[in-house]
This record gives sequence, C-alpha cells and structure tokens, in this order.
Amino acid sequence: MRPSGRALDAMRDITIETNVTKYAEGSCMIKCGETHVLCTATVEDRVPPFLRNSGLGWVTAEYGMLPRATHTRMRREAKNGQSGRTQEIQRLIGRSLRAGVDRVAMGERQISIDCDVIQADGGTRCASITGGWVALRLAVNALMKAGDIKDDPLTDHVAAVSCGIYAGQPVLDLDYIEDSDAGTDANFVMTGSAGLVEIQGSAEGATFSRDEFNTLMDLAEKGVSELVAAQKAATT
Repeated sequence: MRPSGRALDAMRDITIETNVTKYAEGSCMIKCGETHVLCTATVEDRVPPFLRNSGLGWVTAEYGMLPRATHTRMRREAKNGQSGRTQEIQRLIGRSLRAGVDRVAMGERQISIDCDVIQADGGTRCASITGGWVALRLAVNALMKAGDIKDDPLTDHVAAVSCGIYAGQPVLDLDYIEDSDAGTDANFVMTGSAGLVEIQGSAEGATFSRDEFNTLMDLAEKGVSELVAAQKAATT
C-alpha cells in the first residue's frame, strides 16, 4: 500500500490554471497533488549571442524554490550562487521544452520559461516541465494571434513524470514520502506522441532489472498521457 493510498499506477490529482499573472505572455499554476509550481513565459526579441543572425529561435528556463516551499526554510539562491541541483534542473527544463519546438518557425526570438516552486512534495522538475509547456503554448498563441509568427512552432506536447520502485513495487508519480525512500527513482520526459526526450534514473539502494525498467516505462507512458490530456484541457 502506498502512503497516499493510491494504486500503483495512479497519478496524483492534476490541475492547471492558466493566465494567473497579469504581465507574462503565458502563465499557469500547475498542481500535482501537493506540489505547486508557477510557470511563466516571457517573449524577447533577442537570442543568445551564439544564435544571432541564424534565423533560429531559443527556449530557455530558470527554476527556483521559494524559501518555504519545503518543510524547513531555505535561503534564496542568487543567480550566481545557484546550487548544482538548481542549474541541472533548469537546463533539463530548457532541453525538454526545445524538443517540441521548430526553432526555424519560431523565428529569431527567445522565450524564457520561469518555474517557481511554491510548494514542494516531490516531482518539482516534472511539474515544471509539464507546466512550462503550457506557459510556452500560451505565449506562442499570443505571438500567432498578433501575426508575429505565421506557422505554429510547437511540434508536440512535452510532459514529464516520475516513476520508481517503492517498497519493492514499481509506482507512478512519486510524492515526497515515496521519493525519499525509493529504491529506484527515475524521471521520464516524453512527447505527446510517446517519443522519449530524456530519462534520468538511478538505483538508490539495490540495482533494478530490465523488466522493472520496462514496467517503469509503461507507467511513465500512462502518466504522460494523462498529463498531456490535462495540458490540452488547459489550452483549448
């Protein structure tokens, strides 16, 4: 039995509220159980120096946790003093979202996705990717409505979910209690058409087998399909 009482293949409750901030070109609050992340998208008519005059667009991301997003207060991270974990997560978010973007159709502009964790209960990077795509979708919609982009540069949905082996059982969408005691922990980033973008997985205790990994893959595909359904409901 999982601590939450959920079935092994059950996701936490997912809600995505859009247009939650006044000024961002795209924004949403995604809630995956008790994990809540504010995602905003900012459109800028510039690109990093290595892309100037290339005709290619760029999607990047920043990630952070508010001081009381967790059980005890954390100090705020200055940009130049970010932890290795924070830097790794925001690079993951950027890579993941770019996997679903036609950067030629996007044009030479940058869309920055800011993911601020309001409350953390496991799976914050996965929620940031899933909510980040919604904010990106809304920002692109605004560009297309204004006539700044002719062809839709978003080629597919992108979402992410965690899976792991908890108490000897493969489970979907780990919360903090499960994540902190899992024998195996993995994050799966996938597209709406079930294409794999990235997998981050490790054995925290005993090693895991190929059969167990295949089971985790099946769980992840189920979870991502539910997340994509939530993205569609929020943006259509």
